[in-house]
Amino acid sequence: MSLAALLGTALLAGGMQPAEAKTKDGKWRIYLSLSYSGNSWQSEAANIVKALAKTPPFDKTVELTEVISGTDPQAQISDYESMIANGADGIVSFPISSTALNRTVHRGCQQGTLFFMYDATVTEPCAYNISYITSGFGENSAQALVNALGGKGKIFLSRGVPGNSVDERHTSGAMHVFKQYPGIEIAAEYYSYWDDRTTQQETAKALAAHPDVDGIWAQAGEFGAIQALMQANPDRLVPVTGENSNGFRLALANPDYQAKGLAGVSAGSPPAQSGFAFKLMMEILEGKREPLAEGERNIQYPLPWVPADKVQLCKGDTFEDGCNTFPEGKVPSSFVTEVFNPELLPELSLASALDGKPTADATIQPLPADAVEKAPDAPGINCRQCEAPEDIYSLTKVEPTVKP
Repeated sequence: MSLAALLGTALLAGGMQPAEAKTKDGKWRIYLSLSYSGNSWQSEAANIVKALAKTPPFDKTVELTEVISGTDPQAQISDYESMIANGADGIVSFPISSTALNRTVHRGCQQGTLFFMYDATVTEPCAYNISYITSGFGENSAQALVNALGGKGKIFLSRGVPGNSVDERHTSGAMHVFKQYPGIEIAAEYYSYWDDRTTQQETAKALAAHPDVDGIWAQAGEFGAIQALMQANPDRLVPVTGENSNGFRLALANPDYQAKGLAGVSAGSPPAQSGFAFKLMMEILEGKREPLAEGERNIQYPLPWVPADKVQLCKGDTFEDGCNTFPEGKVPSSFVTEVFNPELLPELSLASALDGKPTADATIQPLPADAVEKAPDAPGINCRQCEAPEDIYSLTKVEPTVKP
């Protein structure tokens, strides 16, 4: 390891600014690493980081480079290696695998690079994982679907990306609930890659074989499931639980859709996690916040939870006065609403999420002192040699209304 890298690591351990690690023009060399792109969630999460990097004072102190690796872990490993070799001060990333990247991440940490993962996680303890993954989406949304079905019926599982920690944790939580109800039959299970179009296509295939489905448990891309249902039979909808797209929330609150059988809850992954990860990384790099010890770097982001009767339209361009959904035409139906967090990310606006543009007259605000909440251990998801708490699948947002 070079003297500069050793010095940078030592200063980071002491919570001081590693001045030796800067670029020639005095900026922090930061990489935004996406495993893949192409859906609204990934685009918004990336745009949030880009907008923050253009917001004063980061516009003068941060050199941000975006790299999209694709769904092959080896490609992201190769890109990580190039970033480390190029002297990355920090990498904020959506990792494609919870385990395959570990060796490269560890080597980067040894050379003074900070790794901040958002939403998806790795099990290398030197990395920071900022994620809602352990906040209970799978088990809570599954129980909500079971409640809506009275404990019995045929269901589809619309999953995410194969092998990704987010999909694995969501599905294990959901199956923990579904297995308790013998009346629940999983008629079809498919990967939809968190994309509306793919979800619609895969759900349509499942409907062709099982037109009598009673409910759908979906991850991101859930509005595509409703479109498939409408295409198959516009007079019959079923309960659907999913994530946070604006179209899905509008559908849940639509009285005509409710009359045709639609019910459900909007929960799931906030793109805002990327912005929180980026700001936290910068506060540590700049010596404004002490680094966390290894073993303490799993940070939980809260789970949004919006049942149909809690959908509230916003009048402006952000979440104000309890609103959580935008009127039809304001944003695309695939727009993932949870891009805002007034406490953690007051700098953001719709332009930030849609186009990666900074908000006019905004400046970067410090994170609250108590912004960091430790996430529970999840073996194979955010830690290796660890034990999950006994209540790892406990319900936090909903209670069972039918007995197993």
